[in-house]
Amino acid sequence: MKKIKIITDSTCDLPRQLVEEKNIEVIPLSVTIDNSTYLDGVDITLEEFLEKMEKSSEPPKTSQITPGKFLEIYNKYIEEGYTIISIHLSSKMSGTFQSALIAKGMLASEKIHVIDSQNVTCGLGMLVLKGCKLMEENYSPEEICKELENTIPRIKSTLNFESLDNLVKGGRLSKAQGVIGGLLGIKLNLAVEHGEMTVKDKVRGSKKALRCILEYLEDTGISEEISPLVLNAAADKENMEVLQGIKNYLSEKGIKYVEAEVGCVVGTHSGRNACGIFFLKNP
Repeated sequence: MKKIKIITDSTCDLPRQLVEEKNIEVIPLSVTIDNSTYLDGVDITLEEFLEKMEKSSEPPKTSQITPGKFLEIYNKYIEEGYTIISIHLSSKMSGTFQSALIAKGMLASEKIHVIDSQNVTCGLGMLVLKGCKLMEENYSPEEICKELENTIPRIKSTLNFESLDNLVKGGRLSKAQGVIGGLLGIKLNLAVEHGEMTVKDKVRGSKKALRCILEYLEDTGISEEISPLVLNAAADKENMEVLQGIKNYLSEKGIKYVEAEVGCVVGTHSGRNACGIFFLKNP
């Protein structure tokens, strides 16, 4: 079988232990705050970053991976005899996917496959894990890419946000969408759909927020083909209750899950007090 290397970017928000276990190459994006630039997941912890963000007078800026960095990484693995499957965050959210395509074009190699996950954070992470699973099952690179493209529409999410301020500041939501986020006690239910963040519902209080999430999980159905990823973005006590409620639901159903934490690039847009779940729906 061909040697295959799965490459992704740091917005996949997969736990480090899982990345090392699956031997995934994760290329970091960067984030700049107070005139200092940090590599996502390398130079600064989430808590350190959030503290800087809360004290800063200017919002942080995130930077995509450059074609030159992709060129460097791709060259390395091609020289080692690998075929590359490079899976990245939604092209509607970043130019990283386009950078990967530019690097592939510069190398003019048929051994590089670039996939737009049409997702971010653990939605991207789920697609990466699916790629690893297919690789372990000895699928060819072409078969893996076809299966991944077919999997993208099955990746679902339901996310609880306390505030949409950071999503609005970062251009991920419009000001009109964000205006409801400032209302006292209102919790926002978001999802990633067609490569973009969207507000699905708004409820008052954490109990109703949890009920909204669990109803969606029940109605949609969770496939155990890939373990769901339960995501924490520095959740406070109320949001931890929502997070724990999701975990309790999965445990009661006998569904194994993986806990994950957002990185600094995703944290730029989520801020504190967000949580949720990404999963594959049943075929």
